[in-house]
Amino acid sequence: MNKTVSHCLIAHIENDFSGKFGIPRQSGLIDDLTSLIVFEKEYRVKEALRGIEGFSHLWLLWQFSENKDQGWHPTVRPPRLGGNRRVGVFATRSPFRPNAIGLSSVKLIGVENTPDRGTVLLVRGADLMNGTPILDIKPYLPFTDAHPDAVGGFAEAVLGDRLSVEIPPAWEQKIPPEKRKALRKMLTNDPRPSYQEDATRIYKMSFSTYTVSFRVENGILTVTEIQ
Repeated sequence: MNKTVSHCLIAHIENDFSGKFGIPRQSGLIDDLTSLIVFEKEYRVKEALRGIEGFSHLWLLWQFSENKDQGWHPTVRPPRLGGNRRVGVFATRSPFRPNAIGLSSVKLIGVENTPDRGTVLLVRGADLMNGTPILDIKPYLPFTDAHPDAVGGFAEAVLGDRLSVEIPPAWEQKIPPEKRKALRKMLTNDPRPSYQEDATRIYKMSFSTYTVSFRVENGILTVTEIQ
């Protein structure tokens, strides 16, 4: 039986990931930046969050809003596998899925009551772009959700891909001190697709209100400009 399922957007996220390029590939990789979860007016009900402060982590179910209408394929080519190897879409976290839904685990660091936007949640470790719609929020339960003996399949093969990062002081000083560590982590994780190895190419990445330009050669990422 075919059924049409409508998704209710309960909130959106606000953070410094203003573009898709450079966003952490998984949640939890960059925990130095705080994201804010702001509820839609209909769901700004304080009682709906009663007891949530007792949990250290949350699950976010969200929508790949930037590509939700671009269709799907049964196999995809993950960039971290060089862009040449095809694997099944359900063996990946590709955004091009039958239902454009993402799942992320984040750390809850605060619950705040605001005069203009009701109760908001402060979280760390998000891998969502600024403005991403959130479909649901559920508590992370360590006694059932954590599996220390889990196997990560082909994804484990690229965990060690890290770059050395060089940012000239004149450029780094343009970034607020409290955000510099997070920027370095984003760059260390190598935001490029694995199949791009052109040492002469200048890449541009959005971060907060800045555009960060860089190039990569011999495992060293050098920032060339911050605007």
